[in-house]
Amino acid sequence: MEQRHLGRTGLRVSRIGLGTLTWGRDTDEHDAADMLKAFWEAGGTLVDTADVYGAGEAEYLLGQLMEGLVPRRDLVISTKAGSVPDPDRRFDGSRGHLLAALDASLARLGTDYVDLWHVHAFDPETPLEETLQALDLAVSSGRARYVGVSNFCGWQLAKAATWQLAAPGTRTRLAATQLEYSLLQRGVEREVLPAALDLGVGLLPSSPLGRGVLTGKYRNSTPVDSRGASEHLAPFVEPYLDDTATRIVEAVTTAADGLAVTPLQVALAWVRDRPGVAAPIVGARTAQQLTAALSVEALSLPDEICRALDDVSAPVHRYPDHDWSTL
Repeated sequence: MEQRHLGRTGLRVSRIGLGTLTWGRDTDEHDAADMLKAFWEAGGTLVDTADVYGAGEAEYLLGQLMEGLVPRRDLVISTKAGSVPDPDRRFDGSRGHLLAALDASLARLGTDYVDLWHVHAFDPETPLEETLQALDLAVSSGRARYVGVSNFCGWQLAKAATWQLAAPGTRTRLAATQLEYSLLQRGVEREVLPAALDLGVGLLPSSPLGRGVLTGKYRNSTPVDSRGASEHLAPFVEPYLDDTATRIVEAVTTAADGLAVTPLQVALAWVRDRPGVAAPIVGARTAQQLTAALSVEALSLPDEICRALDDVSAPVHRYPDHDWSTL
């Protein structure tokens, strides 16, 4: 699998990442082992997790698999901290919480360091410079090699990345930002992606298949074994089952038929090769699903297909996102 630099750093990652959102909850240790082995054998390196996935079970399971299945040195382990199970405070970006969460993650993963550590979300209750200092301390202490943020909007990312760049050699530049990005969700193109490109921050798209909808599996009905039929994940899928999504899925399916590939491959290739994207994070449920996603490695979409998909999925961007003089 092709390797790409993550943002304006020396860290290289596989251009498809493996997500572990369902590990330890919907994905058991056997399926997780099959997926990790298939991913590694295909040349994949970037494995993404978080301290809240499966209430910590995803990290623990990944740590167990690294002991005997896949060498730690062959993987780029990315995890996150900052989300908390508190209805009154969903995010805690305080220095104390973040560093304690990192230590707990390292213990579950069974490793001395993570390759990439993200702040899971912006915390409006904590000064941003305090949150960012936790990232600096993680790197200076050797517990994290590179750092990033997740779910930051455009101004939050720009402020954080600029703050880090203001003191080179003292503060650690942001290597990555992780947000949802697909043909069904192109909101990052308004401000986040331009900021990331300008400041040298690599984008790691989550839900690159539109929460599974872009595979075409929901065109006629909801499969009983799909996330859309799951009690706790159905609300996650439902927003992408509207008329707009249907029109985009039909366009993806038409393109796939013309190229003799699958809708999954078309949708994943589109987001993988967007400007600024380092590696979409694929959250497969089984090794078979993951293998289908990894088969996109050999596919590059023709320019005319990309333009057609761009047009059918184009979000409405008006003032001030476009040059005011053209409005």
